[in-house]
Amino acid sequence: MERFGNLETLAVTQEDVATVISIARQEALNALNKAVLTELDTVLDALRDYGSSKPLIITGEGSRAFVAGADIGEMAGMSPEEALEFSRFGQRIFSKLESFPQVTIAAVNGYALGGGNELAMACDIRIAASNARFGQPEVGLGIIPGFGGTQRLAQIVGRANALDLILSGRMINAQEALRIGLVHKVVDEGKALEEALNYAKTLMNNSAFAIAQAKKVLYAGSAGKDDGMALEADMFSGCFKHPDQREGMNAFLAKRKPDFKREG
Repeated sequence: MERFGNLETLAVTQEDVATVISIARQEALNALNKAVLTELDTVLDALRDYGSSKPLIITGEGSRAFVAGADIGEMAGMSPEEALEFSRFGQRIFSKLESFPQVTIAAVNGYALGGGNELAMACDIRIAASNARFGQPEVGLGIIPGFGGTQRLAQIVGRANALDLILSGRMINAQEALRIGLVHKVVDEGKALEEALNYAKTLMNNSAFAIAQAKKVLYAGSAGKDDGMALEADMFSGCFKHPDQREGMNAFLAKRKPDFKREG
């Protein structure tokens, strides 16, 4: 669409009841890189300036992945300073999504891992297809979540569940995600976007102004999260000073199991 400029990694469509942003990197399982984040930043600003009262739906193109994570190939060679900048960049954009005036809905198909799960958690509502898979596998790469995952996951599913998912790096299916409160509804495979549009349709009966005010009040309760975000970015970048980050990401790119050295 004209007001968004020439988009290469996103597709934006205007439906009757919602604006739909699709991550369009199927060849990379819709992985987040700087280009995706930059375009998402641009689109969010344009939608806010345009003043649309429609709900916003975020999804990933294809059936295999919502967003499989951040682009490991892009991250692997980052210096600690570059990692800090990358973390803060992603945090800022996801916070912008979280504070978007209208309701935001993640329609999750397939993998929502790492940055993908963090993107979904930055939305107000998460609707998952039955084939959706969620997780924060960063520790297996020698790093930690860096786009708000350490903060939002604990707020959404509680500290105990967040510790389990982040420390183990394990992947959970849609039904377990529903059980712990990570998603709001599970639908048949291929139906997540359709259900998100149905949900958006019900919201159109309500006051857009009142919805925006309610969101502000609800999220104001987590104002202390800013300190946690700053610490997360510092710790994320610190991981890039440790050999585990190089081993974890190089192993991932080489499709082998990482060999993390342990003392004692």
